[in-house]
Amino acid sequence: MLVSAKEMLNKAREGKYAVGQFNINNLEWTKAILLTAQEQNSPVILGVSEGAGKYMCGYKTVVGMVKGMLEELGITVPVALHLDHGSYDGAKACIEAGFSSVMFDGSHYPIEENIEKTKELVSECEKLGLSIEAEVGSIGGEEDGVIGAGECADPDECKAIADLGVTMLAAGIGNIHGKYPENWAGLSFETLAAVKEKVGDMPLVLHGGTGIPEDMIKKAISLGVAKINVNTECQLAFQEATRKYIEEGKDKQGKGFDPRKLLAPGFEAIKETVKEKMELFGSIGKA
Repeated sequence: MLVSAKEMLNKAREGKYAVGQFNINNLEWTKAILLTAQEQNSPVILGVSEGAGKYMCGYKTVVGMVKGMLEELGITVPVALHLDHGSYDGAKACIEAGFSSVMFDGSHYPIEENIEKTKELVSECEKLGLSIEAEVGSIGGEEDGVIGAGECADPDECKAIADLGVTMLAAGIGNIHGKYPENWAGLSFETLAAVKEKVGDMPLVLHGGTGIPEDMIKKAISLGVAKINVNTECQLAFQEATRKYIEEGKDKQGKGFDPRKLLAPGFEAIKETVKEKMELFGSIGKA
């Protein structure tokens, strides 16, 4: 059964660990993440960007696949299915399709409009018992064609959004999506501490978890980050394992061309990456 992310994130915040949001792109990704969460007895959030949702034939297909897997694989740990960086219309569509959590990213709107749209979605999610994430200050890098420079959020704006009753808040603290450039200045813990002071017990979200040094991740968790998003790292692990398989000519041996065989090393690499992240975030055994 899919659950809202609220309880798992409140528990994480109190227990000083973080729950990983791992983005899914297809069946292999979803199965690898769910099995790892079950094996490690960890709560987990499956993230779906609007682009990935489209790629997987729409949100209803995603909900059907995930719900089917929970049942067939006997998954008992808490699992939230979450829209990542959703538009207003995307959030509405996911609520309708049966997601248990949505993110509305209004960070590119003027703050008044961000507040107005977030407020509307909060009341809709409250009625249905879903969790909702909002964003202030855009996250840098590229995600689904949206490029942000890694701004730092304004703590007062964060408070204005948090006060609307959102479940969790993504505040830009110099983090970016994708690979970090050589000259990256690091996370702004000053911003994070200032945001935490304004929003109190609100679980905070760190986007762009790939490539942030481990000590920074741990420090962010100690300052109230309860959800960390990982996407690029799983993609890179999958790509490396698949490349190795093909370069070693294994796709030409016997039935090595069978997609189930061809994608198996990548699948295992995703599992390994997810496990490493769960260890780092401290969520193992916390289901």
